[in-house]
Amino acid sequence: MIKKLQLKIVTPEKLILEELVEQVTIPTTEGEITILPDHVPLIASIASGDIVAVSNGEHVPMAIVGGFVETKKENDVTTVTILADFAEHVSNISDSEIEKAKAKAEQLRKQAENNEIVDFEHFETELERSLNRIKIADKWRTKKYRK
Repeated sequence: MIKKLQLKIVTPEKLILEELVEQVTIPTTEGEITILPDHVPLIASIASGDIVAVSNGEHVPMAIVGGFVETKKENDVTTVTILADFAEHVSNISDSEIEKAKAKAEQLRKQAENNEIVDFEHFETELERSLNRIKIADKWRTKKYRK
């Protein structure tokens, strides 16, 4: 029997994914890492990008922005918990969602350029989220993955 990881991805709004997977690749602020069963305990910051879990040989890609990952092993089970600022399965990013994200990113850029009153922390977060959704949707558009 192949060992598996217990993967859990959570955002402030909801539980995004909870299932057994063979491996998961995560963009951290120190670089991309792949976690396999029996991984050493770890806590790391997550960078914007895509998380790719492999479940029954199928890729399960998610767009993610910020957060933390923790791996730990208890009772011979490796658990990977991801607490993300934002996460979404690639299949949920439709063409209309991409167009909305592009329009929102452009609107935010114009506000910043016109020196309008801008909450820069909110601006940066929203812009990063919109641009990341576009980038990850484009990356996975022609690849096979589990919907």
